[in-house]
Amino acid sequence: MGYLAVWKILEEIIVEFRKKGMVIPQNVMSDLKSAKVLISLMDVGENDRETAAKIEQYLGSVEAYLINTAQKTFATERVDGWLKRLEEATYDTRETCSVEKEEKFIYGVPRDQKWIRIKPLENVPLEKLRQLAEETHLSSRVQNDGLLLVYGSAGNIREFVKKISALTSK
Repeated sequence: MGYLAVWKILEEIIVEFRKKGMVIPQNVMSDLKSAKVLISLMDVGENDRETAAKIEQYLGSVEAYLINTAQKTFATERVDGWLKRLEEATYDTRETCSVEKEEKFIYGVPRDQKWIRIKPLENVPLEKLRQLAEETHLSSRVQNDGLLLVYGSAGNIREFVKKISALTSK
């Protein structure tokens, strides 16, 4: 299943809702954010059935709300177009292979290690992110653009992202 492709389509639908001045419930936005975090986790390491099931649950919940609400607000042709795109993204395995993945060479990170870049948030400041990285046995440094580069083993990166997800969902 092309989780990232489905996620992007759902995000586009939310943008259309906001253009019309519609308010998206917090639980729907939270589910979309949780799905994105889990998709990132799957990109870091092994594919886990439990993670895949949770991603499908979150995406399904968001899709159900958006499509149900869209049918009341938008033209049938537009909703049908979104449904067709969602179906193609869900079942077309070639689409999942063609989704671009941001992979750049980062100087100073050993080749055998995985890395992520994180933008500090108000509720999770840079100091807290560095502390979490250290607790999960990861190395980190602040880059010129203000993002925090965190690198280490795939398992530790996964654990780090889970901790950040738990902090941001509070």
